[in-house]
Amino acid sequence: MKKPLILISNDDGIEADGIKALTKEIRKFAEVFVAAPHTQQSAVGHSITMANPIRARKTLMFKDFYGYAVEGTPADSVKIAAHTLLKGRKIDLLISGINQGANTAINIIYSGTVSAATEGTILGIPSIAMSLTSYTYPDFSIAAKFASKLAKIVLKKGLQKGTLLNVNVPAIKKIKGALLTMQGKSTWDDTYEIRLDPAKRQYFWLTGSMKKLDKTTDFDVKAVDEGYISVTPIHYDLTDYKFYEKMKNWKL
Repeated sequence: MKKPLILISNDDGIEADGIKALTKEIRKFAEVFVAAPHTQQSAVGHSITMANPIRARKTLMFKDFYGYAVEGTPADSVKIAAHTLLKGRKIDLLISGINQGANTAINIIYSGTVSAATEGTILGIPSIAMSLTSYTYPDFSIAAKFASKLAKIVLKKGLQKGTLLNVNVPAIKKIKGALLTMQGKSTWDDTYEIRLDPAKRQYFWLTGSMKKLDKTTDFDVKAVDEGYISVTPIHYDLTDYKFYEKMKNWKL
């Protein structure tokens, strides 16, 4: 049988360890094409480049052709791959990741990793966003193997139109299993530290901590904290349908 064509992207950049681990694992059963930002693009959300040129550079890795390093955002990388670099070919699946750091709860809104998968979904490609919930944990093997397992399931069963899967893997050696979850309600308590550069000029550095509001493993943050992989189906339609019905009485 012909191997499925899987597009891989991320927001940590094409040289990141996570995307290398993911690519090695997915190559075991699929044809892989990589299109990812040439540098770190975390938390850029779903931004796209409109007023500047986009360059895409062929990249070698694993001693052969690896993909394209795109001078743009994660969404740019997916768009240019689908519309130009792979023009005329059917992309069977897109996987974005493996990201370093959790993309749970409110983080989903800011995430470049999730946005790459969202762009794939907009383009009609079944898409998965994969994250390992640590910035320092060095072992991506569990996340990569689960990505491979989930990819095969999605290739077989498909996804509903407009829906993508957001997956977060705990940074631990012994995973309890995988849970179907909802996006958490947890939020960030943001602060900006005031610092001085070597020339004594003031600048600001974003910091803060997450306010964990979720009490059960029905939600992604709590599931990960309890040692489970969270798998959350999300949609790019942002309409609040319940409040839409209430607003019909506003007589606008």
